[in-house]
Formats: sequence, C-alpha cells, structure tokens
Amino acid sequence: MPPAMWEVRSPSFWRAVFAEFFATMIYVFFGLGASLRWGVGPLNVLQVALAFGLAAATLVQVLGHVSGAHVNPAVTFAFLVGAQLSLLRAAFYMVAQVLGGVAGAAVLYGLTPAAIRGNLALNTIHPGVTLAQATTVEIFLTLQFVLCFFATYDERHNGRVGSVALAIGFSLALGHLFGIYYTGAGMNPARSFAPAAITRNFSNHWVYWVGPILGATLAGLLYDFVLCPRMRGLAERLAILKGEQVAEGQAPPEPSPGDPTELKTQAL
Repeated sequence: MPPAMWEVRSPSFWRAVFAEFFATMIYVFFGLGASLRWGVGPLNVLQVALAFGLAAATLVQVLGHVSGAHVNPAVTFAFLVGAQLSLLRAAFYMVAQVLGGVAGAAVLYGLTPAAIRGNLALNTIHPGVTLAQATTVEIFLTLQFVLCFFATYDERHNGRVGSVALAIGFSLALGHLFGIYYTGAGMNPARSFAPAAITRNFSNHWVYWVGPILGATLAGLLYDFVLCPRMRGLAERLAILKGEQVAEGQAPPEPSPGDPTELKTQAL
C-alpha cells in the first residue's frame, strides 16, 4: 500500500476530518446566526465580529488538538503550501469544511423564521467597492489572519505566552471589524459558500475564494520562507506532502487495528 494511504487507515485521521466538518458547521451556524437582522437599524458590526472571533477561539480550544481546528479551506491550503500536512489530508479537510459550512447554514435556515432569514448573512460587496478592490481587501484580511495562525501554531516558539485560541479569535474579529464594510469579511471560503449555496446566490462569489486563497498563500510563504524560515529541503517537503513523513507538531497517524506494520515517520 502506498505510504500516504496509511493516513486513511488511521482512526485519528478520520477523527480529524470529522472534527473539521463539525467545527465548521458550528462556526458557520453561530457566525451567520449572529449576523442576521432581527430588527430595524444598521447591522451591529461589533456583535458580528465578536461572534465569529469567539466561535473561532472556542473551536481552537476544543478541537485544536484533534485536527488543528483550521475551520477554513484557506488556512488548510496555507498549511499545505508550507508542507505542514499531506496533500491527502488537506483535500479531506477542505471537503469536510465546505460540507460542514453548508450543514451549519442549512440548520440555521431551518431554525430561523422566514421573515428573518433574508439572504442568510450572504457576503456581498459594497456598491462603491470594485471587484479588484474587494479581492485585495480579502487578500489582506486573510493574510493577517493566517499569519496569526502560523505564528501561534509554530511549535518552535517554546517560550510563547498567551492563549493561542484567543489570539486567533482576536485576529478574526479584527478582520471583521474592518472588512465587513467592504466585502462582508469573507476570510473563509467555506463561510462564504454556505449561505450562497443555501440561497443559490453566487453573484461575485469567486472573490471570496480567490482573495482568501491568495492571502493565505502569501501568508504561508511569507512566514515559512521570510519571517521564520523552516530549514527543510525539497525532499523533506515532498515527503510530508506525500504523507511519507509527519511535519513537526503533527502527531503520527495511529495504525488501524490489525495492521501488520505502521507508518514510518521521522521528526524533522
């Protein structure tokens, strides 16, 4: 069996995939729910920012040790670019995140009165903002968020202080406090896709994939190759991407019961 396939046969792998599905469902459910308008007047931006930030912080605290609590395809893609997880795991994570987001939006849709649902907090671009400006805003929003993710999750920072969960939650809230006025603050393709799928409204939806993915990629490259370089050779990076080697900070997959051999791993 190819080395990468040992991940699929590991119980811990499937726990992590389910954790990403469940976490994204909870994140979208509470985040979108707090963004609905239950009365007249402008949207309470602080409420929305805190809801998304607190949801992310809670999920990192609860499930960070299970899957990393990425809860975001852009974050997972950045970790893939940095060769911090295998291509197989990244693919399963991203599918689970998108499906979890849709599940969360669907539950919210079913629980919310029809008069309140509206567009289910669909991300929309401000009329005065161009598509290029909106994409650039999403790049910067996700850039700072993923940089925070990389820095707080970096196992080389043995002397770091403070809460990882709160740092990530504050970073996400910061992005919302600024970005809601421009684009609704997507920062997460799974969050943006969920209400679009439920309401069947994909107007300018590509902005909420291209912007976050580009921002996350830039953040991953900037952190891993400029700000805090990881001394890895090409062969080591390829081995991690193929699932033949485990990145530092990531637990080796557990062999399934009855397996005659175990996946060989090597700490970097």
